[in-house]
Amino acid sequence: MSKILVIEDEAAIRRVLVKILSEENDTYQLEEAEDGLKGLEAVKNNDYDLVLCDIKMPKMDGVEVLEAARKIKPEIPFIMISGHGDLDTAVNTMRAGAFDYISKPPDLNRLLTTVRNALDRKELVVENKILKKKVSKNYEMVGDSKEIESIKGMIEKVAPTDARVLITGSNGTGKELVAHWLHEKSPRSSAPFIEVNCAAIPSELIESELFGHVKGAFTSAVKDRAGKFEAANKGTIFLDEIGDMSLSAQAKVLRALQESKISRVGTDKDIKVDVRVLAATNKDLKKEIADGKFREDLYHRLAVILIKVPALNDRRDDIPLLINHFAKKITSEQGIANKTFSDKAIKLLKAYDWTGNIRELRNVVERLIILGGNEVTEEDVKLFASK
Repeated sequence: MSKILVIEDEAAIRRVLVKILSEENDTYQLEEAEDGLKGLEAVKNNDYDLVLCDIKMPKMDGVEVLEAARKIKPEIPFIMISGHGDLDTAVNTMRAGAFDYISKPPDLNRLLTTVRNALDRKELVVENKILKKKVSKNYEMVGDSKEIESIKGMIEKVAPTDARVLITGSNGTGKELVAHWLHEKSPRSSAPFIEVNCAAIPSELIESELFGHVKGAFTSAVKDRAGKFEAANKGTIFLDEIGDMSLSAQAKVLRALQESKISRVGTDKDIKVDVRVLAATNKDLKKEIADGKFREDLYHRLAVILIKVPALNDRRDDIPLLINHFAKKITSEQGIANKTFSDKAIKLLKAYDWTGNIRELRNVVERLIILGGNEVTEEDVKLFASK
């Protein structure tokens, strides 16, 4: 059922529009407003699938209604209703975000076609929003413990913004999953997500990797090369293990955050970048600052939002869910029949000291699936899960 609002100060035209639409489709739920102020108030207080709005009205004209509505509910398509002398204005409203316009008196076929197209577009926009809120199965964050629910709640609040986030936690806790969730639930989800492991890149190459270089900048620089910041333009860059980044590279990252500009190694030419920066570390950065190994000003730039990912030992209630999740994933990947874990096996695994966190648990589950029976038992765990 589509909900449509007709904003029109001429009662006769308003009645004609409502009559045409109700006869076209009896599932349309139609509401009326006799001027722009009442129309805007209705938009604020209701969820409409479409608004038909006259341009010339007393109190508040259609252009003002459109502009105000776009700020509060940009997903609602507007079809503007124009008199003969309003055509230039009607065309300008499309530049301002209107879906289309129809002239007075309304042509029946043109009106109905435009309404159907606008409603179809609205449906696609809604579906797209739902899809964006769904995170790829590859980066699913499994668990319903209060610690994980708290992180999920933070992600829902932070993801739609461009706020920088510093993710902390021990190795294997799933810091990269948090980063992926933040990206995939953000307006940047259709743009690149570029991951950089700062610990895996030699310190002498980190600046070239991040910011690119020009031909001749160093011995092996045989051609110009874009860096990760340029590759992530309009999207997200995830600086994993940022605590291992050299101080000189930290200075350049700080500039990129402050000015939204980078320069390739070997040149002073500035390149504008529009990138959201997420970072993660397993180190205590405040201690690194005290030891002179990490810039305090960069820390404060990165840590606008802090998310601490708990160790698996601190969220043991999630272990049964994680075991089931990994069992299904691994058997599917290996092309073997799904295996279950007995209650005693799960109880024993819950009691383990998981120093390697989620990564270690996944490895143990894979080992038990390959070496254990059709149902993984307590004996299997004792035999094959020992460290």
